[in-house]
Amino acid sequence: MSQRSERRGIHVDQSELLCKKGCGYYGNAAWQGLCSKCWREEYQRARQKQIQDDWALAEKLQREEEAAYASSHGSQSQSPAQPSQSQPSLTPFSKFEEKKTNEKTRKVTTVKKFFSPSSRTASKKESHEGKSHSPSFTRQPSLETDRVSRDFVDFLKNLQKPGREIHKQSRAFIESMANKKDLGADELSECVQDFYQNMSDRLMTHFKGSSEKVERVMDQVEKYIMTRLYKSVFCPETTDDEKKDLATQHRIRALHWVTIQMLCVPVDEEIPEVADSVVKAITDIIEMDSKRVPRDKLACITSCSKHIFNAIKVTKKEPASADDFLPTLIYIVLKANPPRLQSNIQYITRFCNPSRLMTGEDGYYFTNLCCAVAFIEKLDAQSLNLSPEDFERYMSGQVSPRRQDDPGSWTHSAPNVNPVISQIHHTLDLLTCLEKRQQQVLDGALTMQAELHDWQDGVAREVQDILEKFPLEIKPRASAIDAENVESDRLPPPLQPQVFAG
Repeated sequence: MSQRSERRGIHVDQSELLCKKGCGYYGNAAWQGLCSKCWREEYQRARQKQIQDDWALAEKLQREEEAAYASSHGSQSQSPAQPSQSQPSLTPFSKFEEKKTNEKTRKVTTVKKFFSPSSRTASKKESHEGKSHSPSFTRQPSLETDRVSRDFVDFLKNLQKPGREIHKQSRAFIESMANKKDLGADELSECVQDFYQNMSDRLMTHFKGSSEKVERVMDQVEKYIMTRLYKSVFCPETTDDEKKDLATQHRIRALHWVTIQMLCVPVDEEIPEVADSVVKAITDIIEMDSKRVPRDKLACITSCSKHIFNAIKVTKKEPASADDFLPTLIYIVLKANPPRLQSNIQYITRFCNPSRLMTGEDGYYFTNLCCAVAFIEKLDAQSLNLSPEDFERYMSGQVSPRRQDDPGSWTHSAPNVNPVISQIHHTLDLLTCLEKRQQQVLDGALTMQAELHDWQDGVAREVQDILEKFPLEIKPRASAIDAENVESDRLPPPLQPQVFAG
């Protein structure tokens, strides 16, 4: 008990949620603790360094090839055919240079390309080619896609000329993505983020620095684009997101025995309002998978977090702290086991408007969710203040802390136990008692049956003994007086009394 009283709970320093570069924005585990802005800078810097290293390696290989060629054909160095023979050795380097140039050109897939007048006809041609090559972009649009498209057009009508340009560029971007189906998830994310950045810059210029209007328009642009691209970019085959989803689900299932006391969650589910908030939080985190737009998925996370804060506030009768929020969020995730959790986190990370993840309550709650998932993946005996032996027994399913034989166990006597769990324990106790009583009835019935057999055998023996001692003698029946009178039928009938009238 003293060991449990010393538990301090799960604490995360708020500075650990911020970007490691010290820019003040929220970081993300998927970006190695950096915010989206710093991560893109690091990513582009690493890609540029990789390109330079590739060029240096190519030049080195070219020099080695030329040196080897010169040494092997040294005897023919004075012949006039040498220029024509050395020409093929330059071909690999020229092809490598052409390949790198094409790669650089292919990577330029930003809005600047669409905004240039010279590329408008080319984008139309590419769109026709994309439609013929990508079945995922030529499928019949769903009802939700049609509705989102109509809402997007209605919204842009209020902007008049800028609205038409935004709609045109958004459609061009969607059609251009048809040609990028072979790209990896990071490259697709880079394309979408470049589009967001350039569109945001143009809108900021048009609205003269009104960030509120820009954010409202960008929300609609994100909703339109990601609804159309959802099935192509969510959990793509080029990633291992699905494998991570299965691993996380199996991990959470294996931790089904973790109780609210082990995580030091300050929530009393016996309070009806708290229990209702917990159910709503679980519903919100599960509902996240049904949304298509990253902003809508973030809204589910935010709604879940607010229900958690309300549950803590009602229980403690005071505002919740960050140290109370994270353990409760971990508990909610363990109870909900949300479907495709890793895929949803990666989808938000790759394709959400970066401004939402860097600042604001959406970014804060999303960062905490990433921390909760990371904690669950690394959960061990020390995290729950258990011995390694008990932790392994619980993980293997040999025992469960919710079903200890000791009636005074803290898992039974704790005041904050879930009422549903209490009802389950009560029902189990009743079933155990009923099982014992049923066994007693069965034993009594068997005993009674044996006694009945013994009594029947005893009665039969006694009857037999009496019959043997006093045998039954049957005497002949005595005959009537006129039994031998054969002529009795000839006798006159007996006299009958008669009444005479006077």
